[in-house]
Amino acid sequence: MTTATTPQLALTRIVNAPRERVYQAFTDPDQFAGWWGPIGNALPRENIEFDVRSGGYLQWKEFFPEDPRIWTRGRVDLTEVVDGSLLDGVMRISGQLPWGYQPFETRMRVEFYDEPGERTRLEISQWLPEGYAAPTENGWGEALSKLDKMLAA
Repeated sequence: MTTATTPQLALTRIVNAPRERVYQAFTDPDQFAGWWGPIGNALPRENIEFDVRSGGYLQWKEFFPEDPRIWTRGRVDLTEVVDGSLLDGVMRISGQLPWGYQPFETRMRVEFYDEPGERTRLEISQWLPEGYAAPTENGWGEALSKLDKMLAA
């Protein structure tokens, strides 16, 4: 895992929903199944298990129906959780990753802040292996677009 002090990926995104709802979308397996990952993936609810607390974890398995050989397993070992405000931990991605990527490990930090008009500012930081920042940023963009749609429904 990359241990530089500056993350290779730092995103800020405003979501049109209250912080509590956005945090819940990250921590409730039923909601997480509806938005996580790139467009075109499938995230069956039965493959998601969460223990949201410091020392807990988030884990899932996702599939890519267009190519049944592609699947990934994700696990975040949570080192710090502040209910409604922060998820921080070490993420491990394994499996048969799409686009020729290899399994990797990254620190992932997601911070949730109130914004005017019952909106939420997400600040997402990741410390990534070389060459993974651009595709990870693209993946977050697709996932957060799906999150926006889910929360607007």
